[in-house]
Amino acid sequence: MAWLLVVVAGLLETGFAVCLKLSHGFTRLWPTIAFAAFALGSFGLLTLALKKLDVGPAYAVWTGIGAAGTAVYGMVFLGDVASTLKIVSIALVILGVIGLQLSGSAH
Repeated sequence: MAWLLVVVAGLLETGFAVCLKLSHGFTRLWPTIAFAAFALGSFGLLTLALKKLDVGPAYAVWTGIGAAGTAVYGMVFLGDVASTLKIVSIALVILGVIGLQLSGSAH
């Protein structure tokens, strides 16, 4: 259950990163409100998950999901440039997250 919280928190991290961009420096109301909601949800779920998980792997999974999710969202929906190197790098982040999960260092 704790790992599910980390995954959802990572997806919410993607949401707050995208809303941060859409807020244009907190000058647009609704993206700013969405940023705050996603950030509070993400940090709240991560906090709950860290009660049962080691901080290193959990934090790495959270940031990995957030980073990869944000990069993919940017390429698909925001017109960010997609390149082979960027896609390979995202795959490496995901593989690193999987490796940490399989390392057995988490409960």
